[in-house]
Amino acid sequence: MATLFTLPNFSSTPTPTANIFSFYSNNPIHTFLHFKPSIHRQKFLPFTTIICSLSGRGRPEYIPNRISDPAYVRIFDTTLRDGEQSPGATMTSKEKLDIARQLAKLGVDIIEAGFPAAAKNDLEAVQMIAREVGNTFDEDGHVPVICGLARCNKKDIDAAWEAVKHAKRPRIHTFIATSEIHMKYKLKKSKEEVIEAARSMVRYARSLGCEDVEFSPEDAGRSDREFLYQILGEVIKAGATTLNIPDTVGYNVPSEFGQLIADIKANTPGIENVIISTHCQNDLGLSTANTLAGACAGARQVEVTINGIGERAGNASLEEVVMSFKCRGEQVLGGLYTGINTRHIVMASKMVEDYTGLHVQPHKAIVGANAFAHESGIHQDGMLKHKQTYEIISPEDIGLHRSNESGIVLGKLSGRHALRAQLLELGYEIDGKELDDLFWRFKAVAEKKKIITDDDIIALVSDVVFQPQVVWKLGDVQVTCGTLGLSTATVRLIDADGEEHVTCSVGTGPVDSAYKAVDLVVKAPVTLLEYSMNAVTEGIDAIATTRVLIRGENTLESTNASTEETFHRTFSGTGAGMDIVVSSVRAYINALNKMLGFKKQSELSTYEGNSQVSA
Repeated sequence: MATLFTLPNFSSTPTPTANIFSFYSNNPIHTFLHFKPSIHRQKFLPFTTIICSLSGRGRPEYIPNRISDPAYVRIFDTTLRDGEQSPGATMTSKEKLDIARQLAKLGVDIIEAGFPAAAKNDLEAVQMIAREVGNTFDEDGHVPVICGLARCNKKDIDAAWEAVKHAKRPRIHTFIATSEIHMKYKLKKSKEEVIEAARSMVRYARSLGCEDVEFSPEDAGRSDREFLYQILGEVIKAGATTLNIPDTVGYNVPSEFGQLIADIKANTPGIENVIISTHCQNDLGLSTANTLAGACAGARQVEVTINGIGERAGNASLEEVVMSFKCRGEQVLGGLYTGINTRHIVMASKMVEDYTGLHVQPHKAIVGANAFAHESGIHQDGMLKHKQTYEIISPEDIGLHRSNESGIVLGKLSGRHALRAQLLELGYEIDGKELDDLFWRFKAVAEKKKIITDDDIIALVSDVVFQPQVVWKLGDVQVTCGTLGLSTATVRLIDADGEEHVTCSVGTGPVDSAYKAVDLVVKAPVTLLEYSMNAVTEGIDAIATTRVLIRGENTLESTNASTEETFHRTFSGTGAGMDIVVSSVRAYINALNKMLGFKKQSELSTYEGNSQVSA
């Protein structure tokens, strides 16, 4: 099958022709891009024709430094590393493991599970993922690569290798800045020193027994081209298998980022022996466009996150990039494709949203609440006549069901089987104790609501299933408030041993007094940084969902991989209920549980580490 498409007019000057997309000399994809041979020019030529012969659509065998099918694009997910660096997105080890399992279901090729040198908790979380997810083959025989991030120093690389070495396919991802501004002000190193650090640390990572080493020249988008070719050539000789080209600060536009990849491909010695990758930040809202431009220019790995979360404005969104390949790959993207099972996208998006506490904006492409909503009369009329008039993607393709296809209407008389059937239709596979707990919460809501919507069920799943390990559990809460006196709250909490604790407090309002009562029991001083609430559905009987963000006093510190600054971790919590006070208290307790569980895990890790040293 042949696909024909043209590139936009980025230059008005005719230039020689060169085949710069081909990965290997025997590449069956014949891709011809006109470009200026000058290594400093960042322009494409006008109306260039690219012809692609497409091969089969199976996932190629994994070989670190090459891909047998040149149309295949590896998906490198960094939700658990770059994504977790979003403020308030701290996740427990269990939550990270759950997300890693879901990423494996999605079919991602590489999971960047964390930055092991940041803290003991991070190392152990990556180690846990490497041992379980990194050794679990799916029905097609696929097992994801498990990757750990490391700066270019032995301490970081040792930690990364210790974390990932038990995976079937381990990878170390090491990086150092290469832009003039970073080398001068952050690293305070010369170009020669940076090259030596990169070369020696890639070689060191290979010496540990790691056969899959990725190298990133941080801030490549603002780096000198000649210097990039030089340092990339050196790390290839040192044993790097993947070269990741990051637009670290989201500075590039698609035409120049595509040309950057093309120039690296045309001018870097030994480039035919490695995979080129992209990592695009979203500071100008161009991360997805830049990622696609990089892939069209020859990159065969793209680094993305679920929901596009990440530092500052976030990263290229997995769902946007993958669905762009699926929707437009054969027509205009040269037949590029991925191994992602897109029907698991919605579930992955919801899990990441709930575990990080970072709400997806309603108009977010692919997974936003409005992504498949049609309100205008003209659009609705078109949809009724033919769905493709206003939908280029079927919602079922990403695992989204708009209506109850089974015909089951849930209410107060519904049983577990009906609830489970509806959960399966919505994409949730829930059994055992989690299903029991969810069923009783569902029954409590059904007693008060005549109609239980899919959105209500999804909110209850978030409140019951996607929650941290229980340290404290809410028993009851009772508040007295109004204009006639001080707001008073009484709460009953149950600890991990089943013992009940009851206390009361006064405050400026019902939520304030309830939170102060919780504080009297838990005795873990925290600062409330954010508080927000939304109604799940319309009507006065709607379920309310609450999100809070807290920071504890003297809580754990971690290290930011890029800036190398230490920061205090913050913890989010969500809660749902028809009573807004109850919803608020649930969210607060869940945030406290996440913080206390994280602190306990860290203390246990430190104790075990000291015991081993003593022994």
